[in-house]
Amino acid sequence: MINARAETLTEKGAFKNLVDTRRCLVPADGFYEWRKEGKRKVPMWFHLKSKEPFTFAGLWDVWRKPNGNSLETFTIITTEPNDLMRPIHNRMPVILRREDEEQWLDVSGARFNKARSILKPYRADQMGAYDVSTFVNKPENDSADCIRPDSSAEVTSPQLSLL
Repeated sequence: MINARAETLTEKGAFKNLVDTRRCLVPADGFYEWRKEGKRKVPMWFHLKSKEPFTFAGLWDVWRKPNGNSLETFTIITTEPNDLMRPIHNRMPVILRREDEEQWLDVSGARFNKARSILKPYRADQMGAYDVSTFVNKPENDSADCIRPDSSAEVTSPQLSLL
């Protein structure tokens, strides 16, 4: 599973046994979401205004494949959207503040309820977003061109043009 809802982590069988022992940080410098414009989907790049890397709150696990080999996996935890994300999608990944990373990883006797309070939307005023080319829609395209602002894109909201 790609994402896990923060609100239901302790209820879902796939995650409830992981929240107390298998928390992880997923490093990133941004993420994509697609804005709907009629039948068209416009890819957008969301990032911190500081351009600094950050971490998503995640959970990890190890699965046994039918052939007996191990498969290490992780999922990113999502939460309700902040004001920047809300016009685009009803969820967003949990971006951890640097000062919350250690608390998220601390599973030594700490139950999940103590860490739950940090699984919230990141401050919208510290984030930016802009349209990128549909070049990003092909998985084989793995270059800086994926996050290059799309100069041909028409900005539909001043809030979304924040770099």
